[in-house]
Amino acid sequence: MGYLKFDKTLLINLEESLKREILRTNRGGAFHSTTIVDCNTRKYHGLLVCPVPQLDSDNHVLLSSLDETVIQHGAEFNLGVHQYSNYHFSPNGHKYVRQFEFEGIPRTTYRVGGVILSKEKVFTAFENRILIKYTLLDAHSPTTLRLKPFLAFRNVNSLTYANPVANRNYTEIENGIKICMYNGYPDLHLQFSKPVKFVYQPDWYKDIEYSKEMERGFPFKEDLFVPGYFEMEIEKNESIYFSGGDTFIDAYLISKQYEVESQTRVPRTSFYNCLKNSAQQFYYRPTENDAYLLAGYPWFKVRARDLFISMPGCSLSIDDPVRFEKLSNTAIPALRRFMADGSPDKVIQEIDLPDVLLWAIWSLQQYAKAISPVDCNKRYGDFIQEIVDYVSENKHPNLKLEPNGLLHSDGKGKAITWMNSTSEGRPIVPRSGYIVEFNALWYNALKFASELAGLNNDSVRVELLEKAAQKTAASFVETFMNGYGYLYDYVDGNYIDWSVRPNMLFAVSLDYSPLSRSQKRTVLNIITKELLTPKGIRSLSPKSEGYRPYYTGPQYERDLAYHQGTGWPWLMGFYLEAYLRLYQYSGISFVERMLIGLDEEMNTHCIGSLSELFDGNPPFQSRGAISFAMNVSAILRVLNLLKTMQ
Repeated sequence: MGYLKFDKTLLINLEESLKREILRTNRGGAFHSTTIVDCNTRKYHGLLVCPVPQLDSDNHVLLSSLDETVIQHGAEFNLGVHQYSNYHFSPNGHKYVRQFEFEGIPRTTYRVGGVILSKEKVFTAFENRILIKYTLLDAHSPTTLRLKPFLAFRNVNSLTYANPVANRNYTEIENGIKICMYNGYPDLHLQFSKPVKFVYQPDWYKDIEYSKEMERGFPFKEDLFVPGYFEMEIEKNESIYFSGGDTFIDAYLISKQYEVESQTRVPRTSFYNCLKNSAQQFYYRPTENDAYLLAGYPWFKVRARDLFISMPGCSLSIDDPVRFEKLSNTAIPALRRFMADGSPDKVIQEIDLPDVLLWAIWSLQQYAKAISPVDCNKRYGDFIQEIVDYVSENKHPNLKLEPNGLLHSDGKGKAITWMNSTSEGRPIVPRSGYIVEFNALWYNALKFASELAGLNNDSVRVELLEKAAQKTAASFVETFMNGYGYLYDYVDGNYIDWSVRPNMLFAVSLDYSPLSRSQKRTVLNIITKELLTPKGIRSLSPKSEGYRPYYTGPQYERDLAYHQGTGWPWLMGFYLEAYLRLYQYSGISFVERMLIGLDEEMNTHCIGSLSELFDGNPPFQSRGAISFAMNVSAILRVLNLLKTMQ
């Protein structure tokens, strides 16, 4: 078996195959996602899920699925799979699947008697279009292929039901049809590389269920509209290409576009290549002049903190500094507008959160390490100094520099850190006051700004920054370090949060730390003993009050558990970086062993990517969004660091 190949034994076992999902994206935020047996288990699943800007800022499911039927001697063998009530599946197309491969492009092989049919799917990079290639590998008698489209035309956050408002009409176009069910939506163009017969047979398929939505406590049944079916003869060794898109395509170009697109894919033949491919899936370019990273799939948009934490790994760590520069060229003007007058950004959400500017400096610091401090200073030096001055002069609405050199933020009424779960509008983890990672980042920012000022031979500024850093370091140790060898999570007036949380690890992992080497060791030891799991770093120690390791149940229960014990791979990335920083070459074998647990994830949940979070207790089940940018980025950075040390 190859790195991402699945055989019949696993595929026909729906308890296993339905756990495994695939994701293909384009640069415009559109995507294709389903399970490896093409049975949709989420309301977010679909062959063509794309933005419809004239309606809202969300994605919409246009084409939910496409059922294939092989016909020989009048006998029909339906290859589709849908779930209905009481865990009933109809049709049972999974029993014909013999192999699923995902190392290049998704490829499913079916066997029906003497018929062997392969299906390969490509999601185009710069259009909202799914391309499917059907090849009849073997057949001993005339074979007909029938394809039945299931249409949704709805927002990804809702479900659709049979109704009299839906437009059931269609228009014939070259080698296919176009159809639009509701006003405001684009036409859906369903076309083939050769002439086909379309049989108009409109019907609603009712009560299709999505098991993942049922697990999450959301509505999980919907009705899908089928306008009819396409039918064509297919010869042995012949390939027929299908295109489903929101724009028309010349039929003769369908096969050509498929071949061009399929040649550009990164082969997913290793842990690194899977993560590299996954990193590229977060690229988002709504216009030619803008570049962003989506925080994750299938429901996240562009979030400021996630953007800056993810940028280095999703560009520099895969040898793409130009991508980093394009992302910076979009993000920096947005931050400057915010610093100038508090303006929010239309695309980058949560740009006003107090640690965003500090993470921006950290991100640019990674560019300096990967390219050179001189180049970083030339490109971004002025901007970094602007941020330091902005924070030092107390211009941020919720980031106050106190006389002791520490930053203070108010997080009682609104979640302001990455631990941002809420209940009834209030933060579940109300971290407020002196927050440990904010101040670790601030010390790092001061020292890095001093480093850049030194390149400019600005001795006056170097002296000011070094003096400020010394004050911050002394207050940091005095405020956060306790007698048990770890750091308080936050200190708010007379209140001290004794919870053992992972946020203290940034004081160990950052390039500049206010801690001594011995203090770093004790902090890292506590994290290792109480927070380390094979899949990530726990958000709370099992010994701390309120520990909830399982991210399950309805939304309210999951909100309570979100940052109260669940494990996060992006924190694992910073942990492993801290470990290598402390133990150097002697820590390599340990880091490699820890990565095995995440390597295993390439074959589960979202194939070839890392899920948002994991349960904090065995068996450390993957949860949340199926692909998460900060996780992918952080582990890519660790792999890149290992490469430089070997």
